[in-house]
Amino acid sequence: MSKEKKLSIQTCYIFCLLKVIIIILTGMFVSCSPGIKTYTDEKREPKIEPDYSDITIPPNIAPMNFIINEEAKEYRVHLYSLSGEGIIIKSTGNRIQIPSGKWEALLSECKGTELLIDVYMKKSNGWVKFETIINQVAMEPIDSYLVYRLFDQGFEAWNKMGIYQRCLENFEVSPVMVNDMSEGNCMNCHTFNKNNSNTMLFHMREKVPGTIIYKNGVITKVNTKTDQTITPGMFPAWHPDGRYIAFSNNRNPVFFNSIHDKLRETVDTLSDLILYDSEKNIVYKYPELASNDRFETFPSWSPDGKYLYFCSAIALPLNNLKDIRYDLLRISFNSDTHQFGKIDTVVYSTSDGLSSSFPRISPDGKFLLFCMSSYGNFSIWNSTSDLYIQNLETGETFMPDINSEHAESYHTWSSNGRWIVFSSKRADGFGTLPYFVYFDNMGNTHKPFLLPQRDPEFYTTFLRSYNIPELVTSKIDLKPNDFSGILRSEPSDASFEPMK
Repeated sequence: MSKEKKLSIQTCYIFCLLKVIIIILTGMFVSCSPGIKTYTDEKREPKIEPDYSDITIPPNIAPMNFIINEEAKEYRVHLYSLSGEGIIIKSTGNRIQIPSGKWEALLSECKGTELLIDVYMKKSNGWVKFETIINQVAMEPIDSYLVYRLFDQGFEAWNKMGIYQRCLENFEVSPVMVNDMSEGNCMNCHTFNKNNSNTMLFHMREKVPGTIIYKNGVITKVNTKTDQTITPGMFPAWHPDGRYIAFSNNRNPVFFNSIHDKLRETVDTLSDLILYDSEKNIVYKYPELASNDRFETFPSWSPDGKYLYFCSAIALPLNNLKDIRYDLLRISFNSDTHQFGKIDTVVYSTSDGLSSSFPRISPDGKFLLFCMSSYGNFSIWNSTSDLYIQNLETGETFMPDINSEHAESYHTWSSNGRWIVFSSKRADGFGTLPYFVYFDNMGNTHKPFLLPQRDPEFYTTFLRSYNIPELVTSKIDLKPNDFSGILRSEPSDASFEPMK
């Protein structure tokens, strides 16, 4: 026997031995047949965590691993389509991890139809079968990557913070930027132009301040603070042409409470909107967007770039915090002349004693997704915050059945308009996690589901918050070391030009 053949046999033997060890350690086997002939029907669905039941999922999502919260000696799970054999997982433990290759094939088979899940468990008196979990697999995929900021729950100072990207088609996570690179500073407000990972920006605070812009493969650092503006640009929104960026200028101090669901408060004491020309490094300020008697914030462009949506409140002092409420407005815009026109009220939320924040328009321009809460505009810290939708063609505004008793806040659309990701504190009222919703072509939202993880018990010990979830169509071609040369450099100061 040749040396190469012996080596091949040894390698195969080692691989098989490792596979057997893994099976023994995990107590989980995968086959194509449940192999259970006699069982008792349980007249309910099984308790699984995360709750991946009665949902609509993308055809390109990672395996949706889960825990069976039912006590038993043994478990068997059958995942299948209406036309195929599917996957059988046999386990002595309640942690169900689905093989990636088989899952991908099953999703392809179920595309546009149902994905069925049967859960069996063996008790002392025999096998029990639960009612079938029926999920739908959509035809439309979700954007491949989710970009988010991670920080400690309930933080009062940023100790360890990073912007990360997660491939939604598998479990790959990679850092885009971490504050170990930048003297432990705060960084925030990463945003993209039309879900494009090649056009983005984020802010650096404290020791290495400046706005980092990544565009056309080039990284720049700019200072948008001028002698005529309140602060540097804060909450950003790319104009669809990729040239202009609308920013808010906010002076909004943070203060802390001892109330569980109101541990922190943020309120504007000054707030305007500005327009930044990323090609000429010029800040423009407009009287209609920077009035002394109002707070203007949270800019967001329509997909055609003809309107800028934003939130606006009557300027009140800090001691009237709970009386500060924002309406949702829009103003016409001509990108050729960079001039604004007439302001219209889109959502008169203050008439109902509510306050609007975070307007986001669907890619087809037909729907407006936004938050409303009891007061203020920083919805992530207000347990009364819920998501609302307005049909921009009919003017109908409604609260979709995707909210919880806790805060629903930051949200974005997928590039095809069929998926929404939003931040929610529904798990425990404290930490913020990303949930996904299918938005069908009739304008209906489906049941939200939590971001899948490789370890089904991931969220039971996870003590950080996902912040500003953004969907992008491809991986960001950046890693922390790519910023090492520019972080400590002086930013390029923007010039200022007032507009009449």
